[in-house]
This record gives sequence, C-alpha cells and structure tokens, in this order.
Amino acid sequence: QVQVVESGGGLVQSGGSLRLSCAASGIIFRLYAMGWYRQAPGNQRELVAVINRDGSINYSDSAKGRHNISGDNAQNTVTLQMNNVRPEDTAVYYCYAQVRSVVTGSRFTVWGQGTQVTVSS
Repeated sequence: QVQVVESGGGLVQSGGSLRLSCAASGIIFRLYAMGWYRQAPGNQRELVAVINRDGSINYSDSAKGRHNISGDNAQNTVTLQMNNVRPEDTAVYYCYAQVRSVVTGSRFTVWGQGTQVTVSS
C-alpha cells in the first residue's frame, strides 16, 4: 500500500542545522497533508510542521521561526530544514502523511518508521 520513506536525522550540535526528507509512494493515492511529528521519551507525539492540501502550513510554536518545511507536489515529498537546533529538539521524528486511495476511496494516516535526531550541547 502507501508508504513513506524517511531520510536524514542523526547527531548535531546545538545551534546547528540538519535536514529531514520524506517521500510517499505506493498505489495511486491523493495526498491531503504531509509533514513531521516528533516524540521524545516520556512525551506524547507532537506536531512539528505539516503542509496541508490547501497549501497552508502548520508549525509548532517551537518550530516557528527556526524550522522550514517545503514540499514537492509532483514527487510527493516534504523536506524539513531544521535550523538553530536545541537539545530539547532531541526526539524521534516521524514522517506523517494523510492520503486517500483514488481506487477505493479509503483514507489513511501513514507514519514513517521514525528517525532519531539528537542535539548535543
């Protein structure tokens, strides 16, 4: 079925930057939203940045002003450029996509396997 494949993540120093990318693939589908969530140990999974179908973008308060999300509709990809990272950004980051099959009409929320981002002091 539909899958999302993540790339990026790793270890970065405080104040540095890194880039996360995600691509959706699989059977024919319509993409309604795509972006990134994160989850730190002991915390709930929270939104970082998502691009919606209408082109609007939702950023968390923490991400706003530091990170930028962009998308390529033709390739069903999103990229999260993380800038000025802080130790509290340390978490597992999950690619998120909300899709609908154009064949069956079924709607799905698809999650990536997660990629670790660790920010050192």
